[in-house]
Amino acid sequence: MRVVEGRAEIPDVGAFVAELDAVGERHGATVQAFDARYVVDRAHLERAVALADRARERDDTIADDFGVEILLYAAGRRQINRALEMGVSEGECPVVAVVVGGDEAGAADDLRTHLEPADVLGTYDPERVRSFFGVTDTELEATDGSLADAVRERVALLPVEK
Repeated sequence: MRVVEGRAEIPDVGAFVAELDAVGERHGATVQAFDARYVVDRAHLERAVALADRARERDDTIADDFGVEILLYAAGRRQINRALEMGVSEGECPVVAVVVGGDEAGAADDLRTHLEPADVLGTYDPERVRSFFGVTDTELEATDGSLADAVRERVALLPVEK
C-alpha cells in the first residue's frame, strides 16, 4: 500500500474520480481518495485496506468495487451513500489516497501529478471527525484513548457488524 497526499482543486468530483480510476487502470492498481479532513492517520488507512483485503479474500465484501470497499472500512460504515461523505468534494480539497496492488510505485508517482504537494495526512478536523464517526465527549472521557483511537476502533468493528 502506498499513501499519496496533497491538495486538489476539484471542479467536478466525477471527472476527478475518473482520472484517479484511469491512474489505477494504467498501473493495475486500486486508487481510493479521501478528504483528508476525515482521515486521522496512516494507521486508519492501513487498517481499512487490510480489512477490505481480508473481506475480498474471504469473498465477503460489501461492495463490488475494491476501492469502495476500502472507503466503507475507512468510514466504518456499511452504507455506501453515507461513506461517500468521506470522499473528495468539489472545490479546494485536501486529499489523501491509497494505492493498492499492481505497480504501486508507478501509480503513486502518476497520482502525484494530479495533486499539489502538501502534507495533509494527520491534519484532520476534530469536530468533523467526531460528528462523522459519532464519537461523543462521554466516550472520550471514559477512555485513555484519543480521538484517533476511537476512529480506528470504529474501522475495526465494521467486520463484527456484518
